[in-house]
Amino acid sequence: MTGNLSSADIDDAPAASAPERVDVSEPVRVRWLGNVSYAEAWDLQSRLFEGDADHLLLLEHPPVFTHGIRGVTEHVLVDPSTIGAELYQVNRGGDVTFHGPGQLVGYPVMAVPGKRGGGFADTKNWITAVEQTLIDAVAELGLETGRVEGAAGVWVDPDGVRPRKLAAVGVRLSRGRSMHGFALNVDVDLDWFSHIVPCGITDKGVTSLQAEGIDVSIQEVVDLVAASAQPHLFPGRTADRQDVAFRHLTTDLSAFSRGEGPGEIIRPSKTDEPPANEPARTVPVQLGRRLDQAGVEGGLDIGTRKPEWMRVKLETSPEFRRLKSVSKDLGLTTVCEEAGCPNIFDCWNEGTATFMLLGERCTRACGFCLVDTRKPEAVDTSEPDRIADAVASLGLDFAVLTMVARDDLDDGGAAIVAQSVERIRERTPGTGIEVLISDLKGSRSSLETIVESAPDIINHNIETVARLQRAVRPSAGYARSLTLLARAKAAGMRTKSGLIVGMGETFDEVVATMADLAAVGVDIVTIGQYLRPTTHHLPINRWVSPDEFAHFKEIGETQLGIAHVESSPLTRSSHHAGSAAAQVV
Repeated sequence: MTGNLSSADIDDAPAASAPERVDVSEPVRVRWLGNVSYAEAWDLQSRLFEGDADHLLLLEHPPVFTHGIRGVTEHVLVDPSTIGAELYQVNRGGDVTFHGPGQLVGYPVMAVPGKRGGGFADTKNWITAVEQTLIDAVAELGLETGRVEGAAGVWVDPDGVRPRKLAAVGVRLSRGRSMHGFALNVDVDLDWFSHIVPCGITDKGVTSLQAEGIDVSIQEVVDLVAASAQPHLFPGRTADRQDVAFRHLTTDLSAFSRGEGPGEIIRPSKTDEPPANEPARTVPVQLGRRLDQAGVEGGLDIGTRKPEWMRVKLETSPEFRRLKSVSKDLGLTTVCEEAGCPNIFDCWNEGTATFMLLGERCTRACGFCLVDTRKPEAVDTSEPDRIADAVASLGLDFAVLTMVARDDLDDGGAAIVAQSVERIRERTPGTGIEVLISDLKGSRSSLETIVESAPDIINHNIETVARLQRAVRPSAGYARSLTLLARAKAAGMRTKSGLIVGMGETFDEVVATMADLAAVGVDIVTIGQYLRPTTHHLPINRWVSPDEFAHFKEIGETQLGIAHVESSPLTRSSHHAGSAAAQVV
């Protein structure tokens, strides 16, 4: 992402006037997101760019070549698919560059100060600030770097006989906001750059921290860059820093991974032995290690008595009894009954029920979920018709269609979800429909299949805060979930997401997660207490009080601008789904 500063590295769109002022009371959301595909990161930052919240996204990409709007196609010397890489043309300045493992990529998606505090965005000073962020960060490692006249980026030996680029810089500015950013080579394989003419420059080389004799981890560099960014990119403002786990284990991503048996006795903490007055906890070894990695210590014994506010009172109405009778007569099994949901009385009393699509076996093994993780069975192609018949027979005002994750299917199960929505529309046009979907393996086309069926709400649960993602749902990802919701919102859908609390997160982390959901345009957020299904699953770290749930709702709606937050100890994803949807225009 380099070239001539005035014409190649900045795509300064015509409407690049800066906002009259930057709201310094709002923190900049600094997020380490781990390894994220380029397509997902692009769609996520594009959605954030259209809003007004300020983020600094820090991540790595799988191997990918990108070139800006003025890039020269011939500067890509090979067919990227033959060497295990992708190629994207993107809306930034600059020529061709490479992103891959061992390279820290940063996307400052934020307001850019105007010249003398107002007017058009000061693009030259912004590029300088991005460069200085990196120059100061690597100086902490003992490496002196600088600039080369007319070629943006950060250079080693810039005035010497062999200048070599350590970091590339290329941005897009419009409406006083910036997207894209920088790529700092930490320990990236430099052979990748031999397949391109990097940044269109033929007379200068490319280097990395490792090649310059500095052995440092990505995590250490992330910390240095995040600290250096504050005085240069958002001076006078605070940083809200949230990280997904740095350590990546390929075994964490395997399907059908929970296994059988009680697991080994370990403590979900960093100590080997429990205190004398506290029993050891039973959790699977791998799960315990993920909890240690996330810094979660302690937990409640599975036999711990529930607090009074977690007790469910039986409240039936004629509508509840009617649905119960019809369901029994038709031989139907709803998720509400199968999962023993504590909100079945509320939801059925208001004419809402939830159905599970694509079988009862999931290809994920999330740490909180009781769904069967054996190898899934064949797809039942008659399911959409049977679901539509059930919705019609029950006379539902609102139907929620949830699904197991089906990573074994090319489309992740999207076609069955879409067909179910279409069949319900044909049978009962007045019934509201919410689909609660998996991340569809990050597939844009699979999501489009569901969007085209036009449900009333697309719901995808982010489940927990960034730090706990790998412990709670090791086969999913924080960035992927945000991207799915961003894509759905960009397609004009009303969107919804949910969190489970009481698994070791902090109050501030929940607020930060709600802020990220608000930034991508999520309309409805649900927050409820985690209940541990078995000793195989995550332990309950604590009981969250009703007052805290009320506080989450207040912050989400009044401070973050989320249209509706359903937050209580007994809240689940589909709780009051129909009434919540009616509140969001």
